[in-house]
Amino acid sequence: MEHATATTGFDLCGASVVSPARTTRTRLCIRGAHVAAFPGTRAPRIDLHGHQVFPGLVNAHDHLHVNAVPPLPQRGPFGNSYQWMEAFKAHFAEPAVAAALALPVEVRLRHGALKNLLAGTTCVAHHDPWHGAFAAPGFPVAVLRDFGWSYAPGWNEYGPDPRRSFLATPPDRPWIIHLAEGTDEVARGELSALDALGCLAANSVLVHGVGLGPGDVARVIERDAAVVWCPASNHALLGATLDPRRLHEAGRLALGTDSRLTGSRDLLDEMRGVILRDELAAGQLLELVTTAPARILRMPGRGSLDAGAQADLVVVRDTGGAAGHALPGLRRSELRAVVRNGLPCIADPDLAAWFQLAGVDTVAVTLDGAPKLLAASLADPAVIALEPGLEAIVEDASTLRTVAG
Repeated sequence: MEHATATTGFDLCGASVVSPARTTRTRLCIRGAHVAAFPGTRAPRIDLHGHQVFPGLVNAHDHLHVNAVPPLPQRGPFGNSYQWMEAFKAHFAEPAVAAALALPVEVRLRHGALKNLLAGTTCVAHHDPWHGAFAAPGFPVAVLRDFGWSYAPGWNEYGPDPRRSFLATPPDRPWIIHLAEGTDEVARGELSALDALGCLAANSVLVHGVGLGPGDVARVIERDAAVVWCPASNHALLGATLDPRRLHEAGRLALGTDSRLTGSRDLLDEMRGVILRDELAAGQLLELVTTAPARILRMPGRGSLDAGAQADLVVVRDTGGAAGHALPGLRRSELRAVVRNGLPCIADPDLAAWFQLAGVDTVAVTLDGAPKLLAASLADPAVIALEPGLEAIVEDASTLRTVAG
């Protein structure tokens, strides 16, 4: 949704604007795709009394193109992710897996992006090669670019060599690698091996880290490196996850979902699982999906609603509780609106005037049984068909093809 709005912008009035650091009741001014410092004289006002506005969420780890691939049937905890990858090779022969992977990659990427957007995530770190679809007008989320990556130290069948990739990555850009994704000796030894290669630095972003011991965590913090924590995936694959507290206290932790092959449905479900397992408190989670990933992944303007930031935001009802706790406990059907680049993308039907002012055509849908309006540019039938719980309400299939362009 990169096109310009049909108006000069909007003033969101009456809501509490929530960040990890503070909550303020102030007018939030959107001009084009960014948050503005001052209200305009003619900008339409959107009345959001009784609501809270959060920054659009940042998913620090996903594989967008495989979210519709059926997962490997659970065979008990694996000692490390390499064992899971070996087991998955036979799973490729399953008809449902082959059918999912036969879909055009652009459709699968858009599906993974829409999955994120429906749950309030407006920016994603895709741990795979950059694809031209990410820069196309109307792609559902922003995708991290200009970063270095390797898949994993012990898996050379996919992705660039770790050391060559690290050395080719500018020090002011993140370098991302799956690391210590396991509980066995192989996983526990990976941080030292990576350090011996000279690949542990302030721009190193280590995904999973389940096998990191206390000394390893201290070394990560000392080097100003960071870890992306994907606890649902860890529990499903390995039967364990890392203790996030020291990394969180040091500001070196972000939250990711991984793909649905092993991970949670979306970032809201990921946060709810953390709360239910008592791994972190609800009040600690907002930072891990806003300001922390924006800082760790070197994305200024993301995860914030300060003046000049990208106008990506999530609107929820104000239930009167602690402001920062409201969002982590919600399900995606309970979000009132998700806005990206200043434009509403999905919202409850009573917010239809917002779409109209923005010049955004909509399609009526249900999301997990709740009625919603979805921007028509996002209503690709092939993508909607891949997302469980999302259904378009149309008289016939030709109507949906028309509004989706």
